Amino acid sequence: MSLLEVRDLNVKFNTPDGEVHAVKNMNFSMEEGETLAIVGESGSGKSQAVFAMIGLLARNGYASGSVMFEGTEILNLHGPALNKIRAAKISMIFQDPMTSLNPYMRVSDQMAEVLVHHKGMSKSAAIAESVKMLDAVKIPEAKSRITMYPHEFSGGMRQRVMIAMSLLCQPKLLIADEPTTALDVTVQAQIMQLLDDIQKDFGTAIILITHDLGVVAGSTHDTLVMYGGQVMEDAPTDELFAHPTHPYTRGLLSAVPRLDQDNETLNTIPGSPPNMMNMPKGCPFYGRCEYRLDVCVDTLPPLTEIPGHAGHFRACNVPVEDIK
Repeated sequence: MSLLEVRDLNVKFNTPDGEVHAVKNMNFSMEEGETLAIVGESGSGKSQAVFAMIGLLARNGYASGSVMFEGTEILNLHGPALNKIRAAKISMIFQDPMTSLNPYMRVSDQMAEVLVHHKGMSKSAAIAESVKMLDAVKIPEAKSRITMYPHEFSGGMRQRVMIAMSLLCQPKLLIADEPTTALDVTVQAQIMQLLDDIQKDFGTAIILITHDLGVVAGSTHDTLVMYGGQVMEDAPTDELFAHPTHPYTRGLLSAVPRLDQDNETLNTIPGSPPNMMNMPKGCPFYGRCEYRLDVCVDTLPPLTEIPGHAGHFRACNVPVEDIK
């Protein structure tokens, strides 16, 4: 039995201008201790997919399909049943720790609250456990710093506090939504190394949501590439980097600056992402694709495994051998 199994996940939003289909027929599964990357440009649906899984959609949003966690259906759970799973078994690190942490509360109070609520600990025991977790995420002088307010920490340290909070209940699954956004490159590397260490120490499965393929390389087992709310390519990460077979994936990879190439200009993907209120009938990437065929206007094929590449799936009409 997989730790997490998502089948035919659809996410829609009712807006004054009409219905927006943010995620379409998403499928994937994860085992314990694995790391899955979900990548794509802003607006591709990657964050809304995981928000739907853990009941964090906006009020005008609704989801359908199936999300099985440890053999139990959790999609559209509400109230106490959902709260037993969130934080205790599934935790999330949000993009901006400064908006996720309460600026009026000391870090000690915010961290202790998690353990008091979910584990029934006394406040003193909860604070002692919180200090241990801050030590685990390599915050120096944790015992004295835990009484500080969020604004007294640097950006990288605030992110470490968020990671520590998410791990207090030792969840089976950790969702990291752009955990390195707004951090400098050195701190990014430290945070990614920290997540890798945490996975080794706690056996935690991780879903990493990012638009930066440079963050994905070497730190994840599998990668889903999303565009226009749909999965375009799904493969083991090493395989994806070695043999990208979807034009969008190739575009993302070519846009990553490389030290081994002496380019005067950065590569970009021409055009703009599709209007989610008026999605094309066929492939959502059609208007920006240099390999597009006439059939792509009306037809987007389902994810199909590439012969000879086990576990490598793509949704594209263009033959693999034509994409170079």
